[in-house]
Amino acid sequence: LLVQGLTLLNVLTSAFMIWKGLSLFTNSESPVVVVLSGSMEPAYYRGDILFLHNGYSPIEVGEVVVYKVKDKPIPIVHRVLKVHTETETGKQYLLTKGDNNPIDDRGLYSRGQLWIDRSEIIGRVKGFVPYAGMGTIWMNDYPQLKTGLLATLCVLSLFSNE
Repeated sequence: LLVQGLTLLNVLTSAFMIWKGLSLFTNSESPVVVVLSGSMEPAYYRGDILFLHNGYSPIEVGEVVVYKVKDKPIPIVHRVLKVHTETETGKQYLLTKGDNNPIDDRGLYSRGQLWIDRSEIIGRVKGFVPYAGMGTIWMNDYPQLKTGLLATLCVLSLFSNE
């Protein structure tokens, strides 16, 4: 039982180290995200896994970015519609919109906020795997599935011979 616990701990710490390494490499707090809504169809569909990188070069109109609004836990994946750059400081402010949405995202931003600050960007989309994140969506939509899967994994880890 002790060996199995240590093995599980080893797997978890390895996964954490890989995640943190990817975060450092991509300069993004979340280098991989799952699309949770249909707002970016037909470019990205619900369940697509997106790979992000948050480089230092200026963001341009047309790029797909993932941003997080203050006081809202879920990151948003949308396309940059307009860019405003302060001439004195070079600081960027962005207006975004989902490809499948009729209007821009100002209604999603914090109250009174008209632009997304560059510091709110988690990353730019650099690649994707279609529908590979559907398991995550199913576990969010059906919490009992998540509980059942975790319980099954715990029981299997306790009774495995390795």
